[in-house]
Amino acid sequence: MSTKTIRRLMLAIAACALSTGAARAQGDAAHGEAIFKQTCGVCHSAEIGVNKIGPSLFGVVGRKVAVLPDYVYSARLKAMQADWGAWDDTTLDSYLTNPRQVLHGVKMFFKGLPEPQDRADVIAYLTTLK
Repeated sequence: MSTKTIRRLMLAIAACALSTGAARAQGDAAHGEAIFKQTCGVCHSAEIGVNKIGPSLFGVVGRKVAVLPDYVYSARLKAMQADWGAWDDTTLDSYLTNPRQVLHGVKMFFKGLPEPQDRADVIAYLTTLK
């Protein structure tokens, strides 16, 4: 393969990566709130310090994985602290696709959000919870 072809390929890959990130960043927080209330809100609260079956998701974006002191996390999620570090767009997008498939052994029984735009919208909403 020529150097010119490799450069073009690398530029195409970079453009795809940037467009995917841009689409994720352009989630609709209002639509995400509606999805959250219908799906996540059954087990999670958007209020600070209010845990339900799952932990409060207030301030989850940027928060380290499995660290709320007043919630008992699964051993599997605690084990991800070192690998994932904190909840960000990438980890949330991956996890919300299908939580039980992404991390076998977690407590969460939610099937996930298969549509990328729905995940982007929920992540945009979660970003507002500060």
